[in-house]
Amino acid sequence: MAHNMLKYANLFLLILFPVAWFAPLLRAGIALPLFGLSEISIVSGLQALWQSDVVLALLVTFFALFAPYLKTIGLALVQFDLLAPRALPTLHLLGKLAMADVFLIALYVIVVKGVGLARVEVAWGLYLFSVCVLASIAFGHLANKAPRAT
Repeated sequence: MAHNMLKYANLFLLILFPVAWFAPLLRAGIALPLFGLSEISIVSGLQALWQSDVVLALLVTFFALFAPYLKTIGLALVQFDLLAPRALPTLHLLGKLAMADVFLIALYVIVVKGVGLARVEVAWGLYLFSVCVLASIAFGHLANKAPRAT
């Protein structure tokens, strides 16, 4: 029963991750009263990054989009006996790489706030993305410990 709940909770991440990619992560703008704040999502940030630094855009695209999604799909394949459990260590590595993206976003917020010329507010999408990545890591650990049906 708990194993089935874990499988479906993991599948739910396949819906939540794309929502988190388009949700506002940050609101940023000039630290002056009359200027509004622009909302930045993972997707809008990637679009801007592709125009200025293709190599960094490739890295962030891998960390933010591909690593967590591939990890979630891989875990679902293991849970539904479509992929061998020996793939779990690789899936755990993908989950950790996805967490690196959350760290980078937090680092950007700290740097921009430290400069003092800009105003940055954390938005709900950052929390959603962080929860998705952490849930994915937790589901992977629980799947590794769950008894396998034969």
